[in-house]
Amino acid sequence: MPFRILLFLTGCVLFAADQQQTALELRAQGDFDLVVGSIPPQIQDSERCIQSQVAAIAVAAPPALSSLYFQEGFCRIAAAAVTQRPADFLEAAAALQKSMDAWPETVGRMPKNYGLPPVPSGLRALAAVARLQTQPDTATVDQARQEIAASLETPACISVVMPETLCQSILGVGRQWLGWAALQRVDLVEASRQFSGRPESAWSLWTGGLIASNNRAEGEASVRFRRAFEAWTRARNEPATVVGRLAPKPDMPRVLLRLGSAEILAGEPAAAAATLDAAVKADPTLVRAIYLRARAEELIGKSEQALADYSLASRAAFAGARDLASGEAHLYRGIQFYRRKDYPHAEDEFSSALNFAIPEELLHDAEAWRHMAALAGGACGESRVLLEALLTRCSPYFPAPEARALAAACPRSAAAAPISSAAR
Repeated sequence: MPFRILLFLTGCVLFAADQQQTALELRAQGDFDLVVGSIPPQIQDSERCIQSQVAAIAVAAPPALSSLYFQEGFCRIAAAAVTQRPADFLEAAAALQKSMDAWPETVGRMPKNYGLPPVPSGLRALAAVARLQTQPDTATVDQARQEIAASLETPACISVVMPETLCQSILGVGRQWLGWAALQRVDLVEASRQFSGRPESAWSLWTGGLIASNNRAEGEASVRFRRAFEAWTRARNEPATVVGRLAPKPDMPRVLLRLGSAEILAGEPAAAAATLDAAVKADPTLVRAIYLRARAEELIGKSEQALADYSLASRAAFAGARDLASGEAHLYRGIQFYRRKDYPHAEDEFSSALNFAIPEELLHDAEAWRHMAALAGGACGESRVLLEALLTRCSPYFPAPEARALAAACPRSAAAAPISSAAR
């Protein structure tokens, strides 16, 4: 075959291959743009996008790989946001890691004395956020937190891989995750700093409520908790972008629990009873919500409902306990006996509460209830002194005014009796 014909045929083959590669990359780009713009993301669009990226990657030149792998990872995240399968998020994170690995080929060889441009911040943050969607362990959270913090320290939204607006929205979600991680460490100062860019966001309002509660401003806390809850409720009912669906999500039953507890302390027991009722309906195993609902019902005069809830709280605590050993369950059963004026059985239950595992925040309450039962049953002297000493250490949900009134009714001569060594 003459050389010129061979050269012509070779050129035709290369031209056809180049056209095929260009067509695949254009299709991949179009499918990606469709997924980015979908509100909410559609699973069929995401799956088609994944397939077109994989096809384009198979024939792409090295400089195009970082962008294509990013698009594959993003479309996998869009699909995972619908399926909520941890394995899908991990596959997305793996594709994003390949995008980072291919980054040097994308920017090419830099001139002498010029360093390699950093991996786009949005890419690095998105890979970390993808791993956070899988109910991660502490080590995974810490690693993701470090990667997101590093991407935000010197943000570089280079449009070679993704549009700058998309990069900025990813970094915004990354900052929310840093605030969420700070809340898990009970670092309210750091959480407040991370959420400060959006002071009216749900997470910012929630953090402000926690700070107010720590400062014993429960009225302000309940207002902020309520506004945060309402903001989260609105967001849950509104369609969101792919990136928006990656933001940290609150545990809504526990949000209601914290709101209801603040409403009790703010002097709003009727509102608290309704809030805690919603918490229990959302999660019937939330024992603390059942107990505080009983407390709120007592405060608004619904004694029979409160008795039923103390019984329910006891049963729920026993059901969730290991080997049916629960100091918390005995505490709630003791309160039920106390309210029925069965003081001997109440005192026995409170003693049992102290002999089994009980949350630390309830320990002093259980002790105080035991002495209240003793006082109410007629054992005045030692129990009065011990009860009065405990009141400053009880939780704010303990009926301290009732305890003080009961102690005050004791004969002072009996109260002055020396405390036996067994009672100490």
